[in-house]
Amino acid sequence: MQVKKAIIPAAGMGTRFLPATKSMPKEMLPIIDKPVLQFVIEEAVASGIEDILIITGRGKQAIENHFDYAPDLELFLQEAGKPELIEQVRYIGEQCRIFYIRQKVQRGLGDAIRIGRRHIAGEPFAVLLGDTIIDPPNDHAQPGLRQLLDAHERTGGSVVAVHRVPREWVSRYGIVDGKPCGEGDDLYRLQRLIEKPSPAEAPSELAIAGRYVFDAEIFACIDETREGVGGEIQLTDAMNLLAQRRPMYALAWQARRYDIGNRLEYARCFLDYALRREDTGPALRDHLRKWLEQ
Repeated sequence: MQVKKAIIPAAGMGTRFLPATKSMPKEMLPIIDKPVLQFVIEEAVASGIEDILIITGRGKQAIENHFDYAPDLELFLQEAGKPELIEQVRYIGEQCRIFYIRQKVQRGLGDAIRIGRRHIAGEPFAVLLGDTIIDPPNDHAQPGLRQLLDAHERTGGSVVAVHRVPREWVSRYGIVDGKPCGEGDDLYRLQRLIEKPSPAEAPSELAIAGRYVFDAEIFACIDETREGVGGEIQLTDAMNLLAQRRPMYALAWQARRYDIGNRLEYARCFLDYALRREDTGPALRDHLRKWLEQ
């Protein structure tokens, strides 16, 4: 069955970006002139997703407003003689069908995904973290999620995206333990996942990268997962249960991950995208050269 539905968890408080996130969801932080969440949705649509359920929380109305029509803004742009901008702001909400539901209590990523059970209705589905931008290595590469969907169609199993990180960074991520499916293959048969291990305990340097494709049995595994620290239900624990029951895979993809929940990664992402744009890149390069010379 082709995957046409996706869940985007976007209910986190974004405390690492206070005070900005007091009134603005972290998923709406701009990368030049486009919010982070729009990059995520565009990746999903480019990968073939048609229905998206966004899991939101209190104070996240800006997300719904951004992907809705804005008649007053369109009228203003029309009167200002800027019809090209009207098409741009309308297109944001026309790429796919977007639905919303709130996670009323912050109980972790596993619980956020469980909230989408009825929307998924027993089908395989994708999960894209709403604060993570995946950047393919070049303009000709497939979107990050499309690479996972291809692996899912090839294997018939659930697939999680991973990327290699320095050994000293493994304690920041969920790390996978798996065996390559073939010599030189980027696909691994997943055996277990370890949440934020020490460098000495980590079975690899393959870190979970914010994109997943699951079959519907993940919901039963989440139901059986006990609450951890702070009453949260860890998705990695549910994934370990799923891996014991069905073949599950990890794909080490060719893409750059920007974790926007991290201030330094957000700054790097903003700078990288600004440098590649024709309207900002040349002047910004000149500014950086002068700044470095000083």
